[in-house]
Amino acid sequence: APSGSRSIDCWRVLYWIPMLFICLIVAWSYYAYVVQLCIETVENMGEKIVYLLLYHGLFIMFVWSYWQTIFTKPMNPLKEFHLSHPDKELLEREDRRESQQEILRRLAKDLPIYTFTMSGAVRYCDHCHLLKPDRCHHCSACNKCILKMDHHCPWVNNCVGFSNYKFFMLFLAYSLLYCLFVTATDLQYFIQFWTVDGKTHERLMEYLNGLPDTQAKFHIMFLFFAASTFSVSLAFLFAYHCWLVCKNRSTLEAFRAPAFQHGPDKNGFSLGINKNFQQVFGDEKKYWPLPVFSSIGDGCSFPTCLVNPDPEQPSLSPVHNSSIKSAEESHPFPTKTLRESQNQLLSNGQSEDRVKRGTSNPALTIEKET
Repeated sequence: APSGSRSIDCWRVLYWIPMLFICLIVAWSYYAYVVQLCIETVENMGEKIVYLLLYHGLFIMFVWSYWQTIFTKPMNPLKEFHLSHPDKELLEREDRRESQQEILRRLAKDLPIYTFTMSGAVRYCDHCHLLKPDRCHHCSACNKCILKMDHHCPWVNNCVGFSNYKFFMLFLAYSLLYCLFVTATDLQYFIQFWTVDGKTHERLMEYLNGLPDTQAKFHIMFLFFAASTFSVSLAFLFAYHCWLVCKNRSTLEAFRAPAFQHGPDKNGFSLGINKNFQQVFGDEKKYWPLPVFSSIGDGCSFPTCLVNPDPEQPSLSPVHNSSIKSAEESHPFPTKTLRESQNQLLSNGQSEDRVKRGTSNPALTIEKET
């Protein structure tokens, strides 16, 4: 209906408000730092040049990574994970759970899928009509399935996933450095504003009376408060996502561990800190600090420590090993291969053509997960 379309368009406009707020804050901070602090307040020419050069270097990297995070489209599952029109009609016609189960098992048999729902069912999206790849989730805000979805971020009006997670990490890193740099260089002038001659009250009254020399001082004062406040919040958020990268988990997986054949396993995708880092930032160091795509893989399949154990994780107990073995014996899984683009993380420089792991469970029930 036209009215419904107008309502959806209004909501989409509202989604841009948090991002526009951030852009306004950044634009004001640029004016306050460059014009009011460096040009109007700093008197030493050498200090002024150094501040401006370092500031613009951080500012460019910050804006570049923020731009990439916002406008990089999230990657969706490949065509092979989507149900064909005949398969979709066949699935919709079936009323018996066992028959639907058989259809999904048949379709998933040749796909690199190793995770299931908590009840052990094939992860199927009834909105997008596809079998979900590992670490893929349906985003209600974007209304599509996102590969390796981490979360939907209102501050960038975009889903953070496989295609832009590196950009998001760099955005957090450069925004934190930006705020820390502004706080550190603005500190001495902030202190001078409040402590020179001990006339804090008089200086405040000068501002309230609108005297000409108070404009720069107000910007310096507010810039310090804003930069220091954002530094604290960004530091916690950046530290949390660094921990997620080291563990090779997404935000969603940190709250709910992915379920494998033997059950939920929060360390299922962890290959060790170095390989976990390379999976996000790539294996070429020259690209690590740049907001250009260098992540390893295609986002549809990921190596797991169940195939190659993580040397940095404690080994499984004999009881755990026996439970996995018994589960595999009771439900024989056909062998499948991971993509070669992922195997470089598992091989330590040695080629491995195939890593076998079964994924078709006769005991699975169908559970549509959104």
